[in-house]
This record gives sequence, structure tokens and C-alpha cells, in this order.
Amino acid sequence: KGDQAMPNPGGQMGKPAGVPFMESVLPKAVKRRVHALKRLQEQCAHIEAKFYEEVHELERKYAALYQPLFDKRREVVTGAVEPTDEECEWHTDEDEEEELAEEVKEKATIEDAKKEEVTPEEDPKGIPDFWLTIFKSVDMLSDMVQEHDEPILKHLRDIQVKFSEPGQPMSFTLEFHFEPNGYFNNAVLTKVYKMKSEPEASDPFSFEGPEIIDCEGCQIDWHKGKDVTVKIIKKKQKHKGRGTVRTVTKQVPNDSFFNFFNPVKASPDGEMDEDSEFNLATDFEIGHFFRERIVPRAVLYFTGEALEDDESFEEEELEEGDEEDQDEEGDDDDEEGDTDPKKEQPQPAECKQQ
Repeated sequence: KGDQAMPNPGGQMGKPAGVPFMESVLPKAVKRRVHALKRLQEQCAHIEAKFYEEVHELERKYAALYQPLFDKRREVVTGAVEPTDEECEWHTDEDEEEELAEEVKEKATIEDAKKEEVTPEEDPKGIPDFWLTIFKSVDMLSDMVQEHDEPILKHLRDIQVKFSEPGQPMSFTLEFHFEPNGYFNNAVLTKVYKMKSEPEASDPFSFEGPEIIDCEGCQIDWHKGKDVTVKIIKKKQKHKGRGTVRTVTKQVPNDSFFNFFNPVKASPDGEMDEDSEFNLATDFEIGHFFRERIVPRAVLYFTGEALEDDESFEEEELEEGDEEDQDEEGDDDDEEGDTDPKKEQPQPAECKQQ
């Protein structure tokens, strides 16, 4: 940020607080011109904000083009329609097919035939547990899903992203569509994420694009005794005078994915404790992940292909960190004079293109 002070390499003290070191040592005439450049930079930030507003409008336009495909996906997942043979054609890599030995193929065919003789072929409706499988496969979501949530999530039919209308404040809404079930009356559970694309007046140079600033959940109309976001505990109380004991029941919060629809609210004055800030930041990250990854690429998370890509990226980052640690350890050995002159010198770590 432009107002962060740089360390003074010369050890000089007394420069004005909040003024970058480079700016503090410039001649007055040069500093004056730098201020003119900062005004130009601030104008750039406001133009960039308008650019992102138009990007949002473009996202909204293309969301309408994607939606018929997502509707067809929902119909296939729920079993409302059966795709044609042509629609089910999917060509695998021919090179991989050629690598399979003929005897292995033949053996697999025989084993499949035996299984069909023993067990009648099942024909489940649609793709069972499509969204639940995704939730349980993605680390960010599986941490939220409890065992008592799973029977409810089996009724999840679709997740949709809806963007704000033209002229409305920038936002997007996650819609979780459920089939009729024995847990709540809602057909759709919603989570609205409010955004802004505007530089802060006090710090315009920190602007890096639209950001989520708040979110709103929805009221879940639970059937009696089915609310998994709370649990009933029993506690014994002893009367101090008479010594009699009574049992009281108390309702306390319970871990559940469905707490997602009752989020921590951003404080208007910005004053929040550390835990609340962390929970709010995590909520924003999850909402963005649903919008950018889960909804557009659902089938790839169901099959695990998207997960493999994510894991490969994380492994590369980890490997680079490990190599740096090893280099640092090697440097320590050199300082202690314990290195073997006959030992090969370590080669520079190979750069990995992300």
C-alpha cells in the first residue's frame, strides 16, 4: 500500500508517520510531482472499479446462457429425464485404450458377466447422492457436513447461482433446491453475498477488485424435532437448601452444515472479535468457492477429477517449500563447518510453472 512506511536503511529517525521512506527523502519539487502521480493512480483505481462492474454484468449475461445446460444437468441427476445414447457418448483417450492388453480386457468382461449372473443389474433413478458425494469429497465442505446432515443432503436436487439485476447493488445468491422431505418445509434455501467494487476513500491503492462485504442467510422452517442445528441436553440441578435433585433440559447450538444459512453478521462499525472475523472470512471463501468452482464444475467434483487437479497444485507448492527448508538446513551445516568437501553441491531447485 502506498502509505506503508519502508524501513530506513540509513538508520535515520524522525520522518513523518505514515509517509513512505522514499517519499520522505525526496526534494520538495519531486515530491510534489509524485503527489500528482498518486492522484492519477487513484483515478485508475476508480476506472478499474467500473471495469469490474461491467465484468459482473458480463457474468450475469453468460449465466443466462449456462442455465439451460445446468437445468439439463439437474434433470439427469434427479432422474427427471433419461439422456439419449448420443448424449451419453464420451470418448476416452485412445492412447490409453491401446495400452490395455487384450487378455486383461477379456478377463474383465468375464468377471462382469459373472457379477451380472449373481446380482441382478440395478437401475437407480438419476445419479443418487450426487451433491452429497461432492460435499463429502471436498475438504472445505466435508468439514462442515456432520453425520446427521447427510440424510437431509440426500434430498438436495440442485445448487444455482443467481446474480443481481442491472442497476441493483452488486451481489450473488446461492440457491439450494430440495425435494420434499421430512426435515423442513422450504423448497429452496438461499444465501445472499453482498459485494462492492469501489476503492476505499481512506486507502484507494488497496483496491484489488470486487470483494464480499456481507452475507445474509434464510430462515429454515424445520419440522418439529428435526432441527439439526440445535441439540437438547439434560442437566441435573441440586437444590442448595432441600438437597432435592431435578433434571432440566436445555437447547444448545449443534454443529451442522445448515448453520451455513445463519451466518455471522459483519459489524457495521468494523469492530469484531478474532473468532467472528475468522468465521466471516471463511464463510466468504466458501460462498466464492460454490460460485466459482462447485456449481460450474459439479460433475468433475463428483468424479474426483477436479479434486486431483487441486491436490496436484497443492503438492507442487508443498514440494517447493520443502526444497527451501532443505536449502536452509544446508546453509546451517556450511556455517558450522561440518560439510563434506567430497559431497556434491546441491543443485538449484527446479522452477515449477504454476
